[in-house]
Order: sequence, then structure tokens, then C-alpha cells
Amino acid sequence: MLHNIIKNIIRKEYIMSEKYCYECGSKLIKKELENEGIISFCPKCNQYHFPMYNVAVSMIVINKETNKLLLIKQYGKPFYILVAGYVNRTEQLEHAVAREIKEETGMNVSSIKFNRTSFYEPSNVLMCNFTAFVENDKDFCVNEEIDDYSWFTYEEAKKYIRENSLAAYFLNAYLDE
Repeated sequence: MLHNIIKNIIRKEYIMSEKYCYECGSKLIKKELENEGIISFCPKCNQYHFPMYNVAVSMIVINKETNKLLLIKQYGKPFYILVAGYVNRTEQLEHAVAREIKEETGMNVSSIKFNRTSFYEPSNVLMCNFTAFVENDKDFCVNEEIDDYSWFTYEEAKKYIRENSLAAYFLNAYLDE
């Protein structure tokens, strides 16, 4: 049991800093790996350790009936962002898109289109952006994660999305296509 506790602490330290091997706890070194560059390496286990990060999805939610898109406010913040959420272990990205929209808004997604990705360094997250279409908003009912929301025209959304944010990057890139 103590061994598992120590292993979990080491794993957490590894994930946070990538300085220690998550298998044996040895300090990692940097070592060249052909065609990959400099990679963390455990000399005791003789294993390379590639970077670990979280994966999340963000969605441009478009109501097909009104041709408007949904922006939300969360966690007491005063600005509008896109609907987003983390991908569960073993979950497909498309399933995470539909699940997050259903959980946060009550709506069912009728179709999904992949847009682009961007790595968000502050929270160590690979953010995968999609456009998710809903037929209408008749089932719309926000959960406790959403403080406020509004359906915007495309031009209004460009004005109201949080400036210089990853959400703005995704939205503007999509609208400028």
C-alpha cells in the first residue's frame, strides 16, 4: 500500500514537472532520440518519457434554425467564451463534444465538424476545437457550470468573445474561413 502511495506521488510529480520516472522514481535525464530530438529518459528503466498533457474540446455551437451561435460565461468571469470541457480517458473527441454540450446545455448535437487544435501552455492542455450543430434550442437548459449565455449572430459573437483568448482565436479562425 505504501508503495502505491509513493508511486502515485511520484506520478503526480512527474506529470507536474516531468523530472522523475513514473515507474521507478529515478531522476530523468535529457537524451537524444533519433528523429524525435531531446527527450526525457530514465537511465534505470532504460525508457524514454514523452510529454504528458490533458486534452479538452471547445465548441462553436451553432443553432441551425436561427443560424446563431452560443457563447457562455462561467465561474463568475465577466466575459463570453465557447462551451468547452475535458476529454475523459478512452473517450473519442467527437463523443466528448456531444457529451459536454448535452451536460452543459441539455441539447443534442446533430453534426460535428473538426476545426483545429492549439496547445494551451498555462494549463498544459491540448485544446481541440469543433463546430457542433444543433437543430434548435427547444431542449436548451443550462447546468450549474454556466453563469450566463447568449445566442449571437456571427458578427456579434466576434465582438463579444473574450479578446486575445484561445476561444477568440478558434472562433475568428472559423468565421474567417
